[in-house]
Amino acid sequence: MSLTLHGIGIGGGIAIGHAHLMSHTDIEIAQYLLDDAQVPAELTRFDDAIRITRKELEMLWGSIPENAPTELGAFLSLHLMLLNDHTLSKEPRELIETQRCNAEWALKQQLDTLLAQFDEIEEEYLRERRTDVIQVAERIFKALAGHDPGAHLPASQARDSILVAHDLSPADMVLFKDTNYVAFVTDVGGPTSHTAILARSLDLPSVLALKHARGLIREGEMVIVDGVNGFVIVDPDELILAEYRTRQQEWLLKQSALQDIRASVPVTRDGVQVELFANIELPEDTTLALANGATGVGLFRSEFLFLKEESLPGEDEQFEAYKAVAQNMAGMPVIIRTVDLGKDKIATWQEDTDAPNPALGLTGIRLCMAEPSMFRTQLHALLRASAFGKIKLLIPMISTIAEVKQTRRHLEEVKAQLRSEGIAFDEDIELGGMIEVPAAALTVRGLLKHLDFISIGTNDLIQYSLAVDRNDDAVSHLYDPLHPAVVKLLSLIIDTANAVGKPVSMCGEMAGDPALTRMLLGLGLRRFSMLPAQLLKVKQQVLGTDVAALAPLIEAMCETSDSDELRAFAAQLDA
Repeated sequence: MSLTLHGIGIGGGIAIGHAHLMSHTDIEIAQYLLDDAQVPAELTRFDDAIRITRKELEMLWGSIPENAPTELGAFLSLHLMLLNDHTLSKEPRELIETQRCNAEWALKQQLDTLLAQFDEIEEEYLRERRTDVIQVAERIFKALAGHDPGAHLPASQARDSILVAHDLSPADMVLFKDTNYVAFVTDVGGPTSHTAILARSLDLPSVLALKHARGLIREGEMVIVDGVNGFVIVDPDELILAEYRTRQQEWLLKQSALQDIRASVPVTRDGVQVELFANIELPEDTTLALANGATGVGLFRSEFLFLKEESLPGEDEQFEAYKAVAQNMAGMPVIIRTVDLGKDKIATWQEDTDAPNPALGLTGIRLCMAEPSMFRTQLHALLRASAFGKIKLLIPMISTIAEVKQTRRHLEEVKAQLRSEGIAFDEDIELGGMIEVPAAALTVRGLLKHLDFISIGTNDLIQYSLAVDRNDDAVSHLYDPLHPAVVKLLSLIIDTANAVGKPVSMCGEMAGDPALTRMLLGLGLRRFSMLPAQLLKVKQQVLGTDVAALAPLIEAMCETSDSDELRAFAAQLDA
């Protein structure tokens, strides 16, 4: 009898094959006391484990296939960074010395402390990084136990193998690229986990968060992975198998059609021009963005530069990164968000704070105003880089006109300094603001008097508007992009920007969801920014849409306050 498991569909598509199980064993952590004379040897044993783990990660990083997604290298670099950070490589040594405990127990104590800190993080993407910390620690534990800490996938000779694992690390994914696996499923992982991000980049059928798949699926069993709907069907009967083989062929035909529109100009059936930009985190991400037809970068998250170092990045380091993105995009628009730290994104060089509610505290532009030296250093680097391309500045988490005015004062003072030094920059560089809190949405007309453009950050706008933490299982089902209040806010923001003639874009997850493309077009949005892997799917929706014909449904969606009614109208958009 077939068994259906439900999880989070990530990679898209449908795969049919035989299960290949990846072993998963918990490591037993012993605790024992050392004599004073044993402590030096234990310190050496710990240092050796760190060295062995570092060497293995560096070897894997050096063996990344050329056609691998850029995210793969980024996550392996993150693991190396975590390994080299003092919290994992140094502080356990102090515990060994002060408590005279064995290395495994010292590392476990430090790991527990770190995981407790991650549990307090509110932002989903950052909280998912706790998995990276666990995986790095597990490699050290294996090295301490004398095991090979290297990642290893079970050998796969069959061309229809589907990997079933408790979890997959970035190191596992390096090897995954060179196997015959056509899909993978895992027990754990969320929509912003590294596994999910890599799955989207590889565009392979995958389902995460199945909880018990590794224990329920047997080696060699026939498995269907439906990455579209988030289903895994184990031991399907012939009727189900035939149905899914038909669905699989339909999906493949759709994917082939996507390649045919790669070079197409994104314009609707009734002649509405649309811009499709990419969200990136690293300068090298521009390669994938261009390959998928992006005509600009709608969001470069500059905080990556600030999170990866133990100290503040210098002006020259920032300048080189911003310059590289601008040059890679060869004159296309590049919107760079100024550092967005605070609340959930705490860099190692920042002081720990005990803010009672970090999500409502010193974050985004508020932190920049509180740390003018850091902010002005970034503005120096950004302005210098603007001489090498079409860079625009975007400030996060604005809620008042005063914040925009303060930013402009800083910007003008930095410009004056660069002029006095004879350093070239774009005198007319544009300044935009992210609309991601209700206060900014409701006062957007006033804000637009002081901004050149705006970008809607739907992830935070939805959470703040609905008072819903989508990381909290108890209320995450209430996080709803199609809530009437959200649609009304989006309509207000877009209508206002269009009325005053200022560009408005969207860089949140809604922009990359093809199921919402027609609604957003109907609301008046003409610039979308998303993960590179989503660009062609959204473009396909754009090419098949008659915007004028959507008007009656869009008007009804904006007027209703009933969620069920609104969803019914939304379903008719694709009818």
